[in-house]
Amino acid sequence: MRETRLAADDFILPLFACAGKNVRREIASMPGVYNLSVDEIAKEAAAASELGVKGIILFGLPEAKDEAGTGAYHEQGIVQQAVRAVRESAPELVIMTDTCLCEYTSHGHCGVVRDGEVLNGPSLELLARTAVSQAEAGADVVAPSAMMGGQVGAIRDALDDAGFDQVAILAYAVKYASGFYGPFREAADSAPAFGDRRAYQMDVANVREAMYEAELDYAEGADILMVKPATCYLDILKTLREQFDLPMAAYHVSGEYAMIKAAARNGWIDEQRVMMETLTSIKRAGADIILTYYAREAIRVLSS
Repeated sequence: MRETRLAADDFILPLFACAGKNVRREIASMPGVYNLSVDEIAKEAAAASELGVKGIILFGLPEAKDEAGTGAYHEQGIVQQAVRAVRESAPELVIMTDTCLCEYTSHGHCGVVRDGEVLNGPSLELLARTAVSQAEAGADVVAPSAMMGGQVGAIRDALDDAGFDQVAILAYAVKYASGFYGPFREAADSAPAFGDRRAYQMDVANVREAMYEAELDYAEGADILMVKPATCYLDILKTLREQFDLPMAAYHVSGEYAMIKAAARNGWIDEQRVMMETLTSIKRAGADIILTYYAREAIRVLSS
């Protein structure tokens, strides 16, 4: 009689790659989530694959940052190294890569900054270079999260020109300027050095703008549309599901994960029950794919 059912295939596990060897550093605000060196990422991905995780998304913490975010598109960038290591240790996994500059720029913004302004046009070239570099390393899916206008089209053209027409694009089509990203910024060391990202991320009050942003990414060649965050925007996810025939994703973000963890540690909620209720609500609203730090725990529950 149950109308909505979760399955292992629904989940994508985010992993954070960092420099060094034998590094496994827990993120204080995200219990159970770690910054992992490339060798540890390879082990973690293999273990996740054996458990039943079908896909991961990789974020990078470079050894050094600069104004142009060169670590994002360098052949030996931290994500590129992690992709190659995971491809060898867990060949069956779908490997997604975060395609953005914020983790690699000294100023912490998602694009090129001049005179205190984030410039959309010059940022597109660097985002496209990043996507091609990640595809060359072996990524199956690139996920542009910078919210620069025209980024999906620029990346699609660059991938096709480089011979990577089979590499898919998961578009952060609707990404709100949310307060739920705090723990992630600790994990990825990506907080902006000045200002915030409201100039290029969406106002949390807007619905029509979400439809407009999704239409643009759809028209530019996105293969998957995503809403971020998930639980406060289930109405947006449902509306997009009804509007578009592409696969739909939702990102159950760091702050949403951290709140469940914190409440459970205080004994206020049943963590397993609330985790599964939350993930079910995201799928019920229309998500085909859920990016969540709870991927492994959810799969264990489903297989028990």
